Amino acid sequence: MSDSALVSKILLPVEFSERCRGAARYAEALACRFHAGIVVLHVVAPPYAVYGGAGEASAYYSIADVLTERFSFARTQLDLFVKEMTPDLPIQTEVMEGDPARVLVEYAHAQNFDLIVMPTHGYGPFRRFLIGSVTAKVLHDVEIPVWTGPHLEKAPESKSLTFRRIACAIDLGPHSAAVLRWAAAAARNFGAEMTIVHAIPASAVGAGGMSFDPDWRVDIANDARNRITELQGGLGIPAEIHIEAGETAAAITHAVACVNADLLVIGRSVAGGVLGRLRANAYAIIRESPCPVVSV
Repeated sequence: MSDSALVSKILLPVEFSERCRGAARYAEALACRFHAGIVVLHVVAPPYAVYGGAGEASAYYSIADVLTERFSFARTQLDLFVKEMTPDLPIQTEVMEGDPARVLVEYAHAQNFDLIVMPTHGYGPFRRFLIGSVTAKVLHDVEIPVWTGPHLEKAPESKSLTFRRIACAIDLGPHSAAVLRWAAAAARNFGAEMTIVHAIPASAVGAGGMSFDPDWRVDIANDARNRITELQGGLGIPAEIHIEAGETAAAITHAVACVNADLLVIGRSVAGGVLGRLRANAYAIIRESPCPVVSV
């Protein structure tokens, strides 16, 4: 795939919150950069969920009436939502009915989208970094990259969005090459610098409150650096390398802050049925990242 074809179709699921408006600004910036189309999708709750409230149901003759009313309202809201987006972008709107996560995943695969842009969901000061159930299910089930993060509502206007440094976190597993290629293509398109980030497990440098020989730590870091350099050479991807030791999510997010990255790219593959160390920590990384995260 060429760099220009990295993102040609973007799926933007919305439920009309400020988080979704922030996600829309990222989708607009990406669409402008890659000359991509955007489909703005809203999923209406199924009739049985709507009929959960007897007061609302009694105002309608049938479940079909309820669903028709909900579709009409959703289309009106979608039109208002899109009017606030950048003019002249190729934007389509869709309203569908069903379980949101299932509908999103099935629609994304059926329509061959290249990227889903959606926020996580926060619920107050003690849970503001939790991933919402819909986002978590999409991340688990979908087989295309997902752009997300806990702070998307703070995104500036799309025209002022820039990416100067992209961090690419890899675990040196089988999926690392694909993650590196995606990050490198994005960096070239945005004219950004790229830093490859790798976390050495805390168990490799210490256990039971005791640290291993410092030389052992250095040897592990050097081995990881050599393997990354070899992978870079095979792919022809120049980038700085930043290695951290510690619990994976904390080490990755600390590295992202250290290199002042605007975007973090991580792996999310379940190839071969094996969940890699980085894949198993993807949710925690997304929750804690200081910048948006693309999970590939």
